[in-house]
Amino acid sequence: MTQDTTQDTTQNTSSEQPRAVRERTYSWADPQLFATAARELDGLDFFKQLGDSELPPPPINATLGMALVEVSDGRAVFELTPEEWHYNPIGTVHGGILATLADSALGCAVHTKLKAGTGYTSLDLTIKFTRAATLDSGTLTCVGRVVTIGRRAATAEAEITDKTGRVIGHAIATCLIMSGS
Repeated sequence: MTQDTTQDTTQNTSSEQPRAVRERTYSWADPQLFATAARELDGLDFFKQLGDSELPPPPINATLGMALVEVSDGRAVFELTPEEWHYNPIGTVHGGILATLADSALGCAVHTKLKAGTGYTSLDLTIKFTRAATLDSGTLTCVGRVVTIGRRAATAEAEITDKTGRVIGHAIATCLIMSGS
């Protein structure tokens, strides 16, 4: 559960102008609850339990305010609505937030293809930003899909779009497949 609040407190800056201080609090479930299930279930069964709320979402979802909204064989879709706390010093969504969104869609797409007892880890992630994301971008959607999967490695690609369908960024990743992990 996430709760964002804005407080009207005055703090002096070097130019003596008041500014509002914002505060954000949130909570998350014990990550071991889903980490164990991720090892014991095949990928699609794992995501079915997440989707049916039998398992809690991972802490990163609460931390960033993103959500897995769709999953199928070799495909995962995440959404994130930009907030002020996603911003970098130049007033746009930080590239690391967008990279995490893409990495999540890419990794989960690969995870859907795995048998029980098989793990994975990202070996690389390449992301290209095509335009800035801001509050005005609306909800960002990231669709990840598996391109190839073998016994030892998988490749996946993802695209992040804004509320109008404009591409914000696109990414590719390679994942190491770890049997019996």
